[in-house]
Amino acid sequence: MKKRIAIIGSGFSALSAACYLAKDGYNVTIFEKNKTIGGRARQLKKDGFTFDIGPTWYWMPDVFERFFADFGKLPSDYYQLEKLNPAYSVYFGKDDYITIEDTLEKICETFEQEEPGSSQKLRKFIANAQHNYEVAIKDLVYRPGVTPFELMTPVTIKKLDQFFSTIKKDVRKEFKNERLAKILEFPVLFLGAKPDNTPSFYSFMNYADFGIGTFHPKKGMYQVILAIERLALSLGVTIKTEQSVDKVSVSDANVTSITANGKKLPFDIVLSGADYHHTETLLEPSYRQYSETYWEKKVFAPSSLLFYVGFDKKLINVNHHTLFFDVDFEVHAKEIYDTPQWPKDPLFYASFPSLTDQSVAPEGQEAGIFLIPLAPGLEDTPELRALYFDKIISRFENLTSQSVQKNIIFKESFCVNDFIKDYNSYKGNAYGMANTLLQTAFLRPKLKSKKVNNLYFTGQLTVPGPGVPPSLISGKLVSELIKKHHTLKNYETAI
Repeated sequence: MKKRIAIIGSGFSALSAACYLAKDGYNVTIFEKNKTIGGRARQLKKDGFTFDIGPTWYWMPDVFERFFADFGKLPSDYYQLEKLNPAYSVYFGKDDYITIEDTLEKICETFEQEEPGSSQKLRKFIANAQHNYEVAIKDLVYRPGVTPFELMTPVTIKKLDQFFSTIKKDVRKEFKNERLAKILEFPVLFLGAKPDNTPSFYSFMNYADFGIGTFHPKKGMYQVILAIERLALSLGVTIKTEQSVDKVSVSDANVTSITANGKKLPFDIVLSGADYHHTETLLEPSYRQYSETYWEKKVFAPSSLLFYVGFDKKLINVNHHTLFFDVDFEVHAKEIYDTPQWPKDPLFYASFPSLTDQSVAPEGQEAGIFLIPLAPGLEDTPELRALYFDKIISRFENLTSQSVQKNIIFKESFCVNDFIKDYNSYKGNAYGMANTLLQTAFLRPKLKSKKVNNLYFTGQLTVPGPGVPPSLISGKLVSELIKKHHTLKNYETAI
């Protein structure tokens, strides 16, 4: 009989792992606590509007292509992809913004207009970023983080200095224009860390941005979740929703069962795509690898205050993705990482997918998603949410020279308390653990438990790190570890 694997959670990493494991011949069952699958990438539908609750940026399409190719498929077998032009805009003041278009040539022209001589520097910077991308995405991130020697290749040894400098140092050394520097520092925010705490090697995110571009799956990012669900079901995966796993039982350093909705279920292997810290609380203390002190000392990516807003008119002076950098980034960053508190003047991001995709809002109306990065673990109350919505929507009106408050049909919010309630997220973080130098690769929490032989983890708290493409990769990496340690040959499942 096939080995039975229970997977906790149904986000990108869990679904990815489920597909690989089912393909390899395992009997896979997913247990999802919420009503719908997708983890942080779920969907909200209301009054004819459709919102992606979590990820809204589709970067690194080659990673998605590589995932589906492992099963003889293409992304286009499941969803339509459109390259955005412009990719996004960045506001620095009232009616003052820089637009990033869809090719490096156009972006170089934009830089040159902003700072004469900067286009040549940009080409050199992106060339190095491209090489880093090829090293990282085609090789390094597909390693399981078991040993530091995974990072030691003839190519990476030559780039060793890039692990001891930072993105901010590299950018500021070449670009004196503050606005252009901020745009080049922006992509590493997807890694959950500040530019001055992110190794230079991670400039590969700049190549993902300027070299490859930004895409949109028609009907939203949730279509990618539905695509992987279809693939998983075709491979024989069983998916159970509204199934909260309350306990992982261990005997003689081996998982014997899980308890879901009060019912004890035997399994041969357990893989958690849920929050790593939370999953370990489902074990007896003696089987937990990491102490509370360990988690407290780690640098976590921010949480977020999100608003999903329906407008009864079309908006102007914005793009599909629009960033608002009209306040001091350093001050806001300190309020996230150094002295955690609600920011006085927050940067924020807005997405208007209905500008690109008419299917996500009624005709003549607009779907808006607003995000404020926050320190994890902050107090979260309805009053604070309302206060910060008023803060950003007033600034939004001023910066984009339009009135919108009277055109709001509804707004829904999602913040620290929701990340904890819906995802058991440690301190309500939104993106996992930041990819700083001391939290990279083998220095991150392990895919395989050190104390329980048949317990595994996947997702943004382990390798490779936060983000959708890394989550897909994490699912592949953990499936390969399981296959390595739990061969199917000559195995009979204990009944």
